[in-house]
Amino acid sequence: MALTGITDSIARSIEGVQSGVSEMLFEPVLRLGVTGLSRAGKTVFITSLVANLLNRGRMPQLSAQREGRIETVYLQPQPDDTLPRFDYEGHMAALTGDDPHWPESTRSISELRLSFRTRPSGWFGGLRGPRVLHLDIVDYPGEWLLDLSLMEKSYSDWSEETLARLGRRPVARDYLATARAADAALPLTEAQVQHLAQSFTAYLQEARGAGYSDLTPGRFLLPGDLAGSPVLTFAPLPRPAETPRGSLWREMERRFDAYKAKVVTPFFREHFARIDRQVVLIDVLGAIHQGPQAVEDLRRVMAEILQAFRVGQTGWIASLLGARRVERILFAATKADHLHHEQHAALTAITEALVAEAKGRAHYAGAEVAAMSLAGLRATVEEMVDQRGALLPAVRGRLLETGRQAVMYPGALPTDPARILSPARSGAERWLDAEYGLMSFAPARVSLKPGEGPPHIRLDRAAEFLIGDRL
Repeated sequence: MALTGITDSIARSIEGVQSGVSEMLFEPVLRLGVTGLSRAGKTVFITSLVANLLNRGRMPQLSAQREGRIETVYLQPQPDDTLPRFDYEGHMAALTGDDPHWPESTRSISELRLSFRTRPSGWFGGLRGPRVLHLDIVDYPGEWLLDLSLMEKSYSDWSEETLARLGRRPVARDYLATARAADAALPLTEAQVQHLAQSFTAYLQEARGAGYSDLTPGRFLLPGDLAGSPVLTFAPLPRPAETPRGSLWREMERRFDAYKAKVVTPFFREHFARIDRQVVLIDVLGAIHQGPQAVEDLRRVMAEILQAFRVGQTGWIASLLGARRVERILFAATKADHLHHEQHAALTAITEALVAEAKGRAHYAGAEVAAMSLAGLRATVEEMVDQRGALLPAVRGRLLETGRQAVMYPGALPTDPARILSPARSGAERWLDAEYGLMSFAPARVSLKPGEGPPHIRLDRAAEFLIGDRL
């Protein structure tokens, strides 16, 4: 397998041995990967998590804090000098300033180190001095995670799967017409290749706006300094009967393979393969709002994501050699503040059902997997509204576009997740017995007391699952 071969080469590296010995014997390092699918609020989640770990007044479910074992938490320079630092201070200023606003999304990988000084627990805890744990938070785009599923696919397989999926989506109509008009057996022209790649990129952008999750190749949406390069200039095509040398098909195939080798593989080798714990943020409410097809797309993507993780625990010798396994994975449905707390249990149940297949695979390999609903930053307050004599659980917030206060009742999520997943899996185009609405809220103005981080929903429970055992 391609991923296994890359991992084996990492395990044999001397650098991995040295860093593993240092971490195991002196000050251990826990690497937490944080990614999010489209519009899941990854930057806000990381910013609020860091703020609430530095000032833990709103973290009662973090056991080390509740038991008074955390002496201090402080920021340090990230260990990798080649990675940008996550701009915690800038994002925090955006969320808590006089005119609070959502920070810009990060479009590349970044890192931040938090260091914890804690007192050991147990009978002999008082005989030992404080210990230090370094938490390296690795922030990377969700599209990069989805790209790992390409590693074991050929260009032919990827094209066939992608075109079959696009055939069921109205937003892909223009690209499909362009692809079908191209004869991939004919000699390539660079102008034609560029036109196909641009048309496919336009489809990916429209699909993201329509709430779909399978936006691969991810670098087409986040090209950075690769914009215009051959590794980002290909697209899926129907396979012709013959594929002679110099044909359009052969060149698309070559560029697809180059994308895997020169873009996807380095990300896996240098960053992803070293992660210990992982958070995958998902906009479940947004998918429900878009309709059954977006929900089914999200379910399928969640199942595929686990294929990229080397799940399970490793022994101490393997750890010394640099072989990491993702031990815990959290699938978190964000924007829980868009619902009254009476509906949070339903949102969590739907999230658990969406990732049930993925959870089963991970548990089989020894990893712990959890699903929950949360809000990195709470932007609303709850209230009950009277509608024709019936009290409905709603939320009130400041509208993103106008700044005016508005009350939202998004609709009643079913307590049985099958009422959401069954229409999605059967290919329904819309919900038959309900409508689900969403509003876009701006951050609320907050006044933080000393020792408090920003208001949130279940961020402390997420932290307890992800790092509580190591504190």
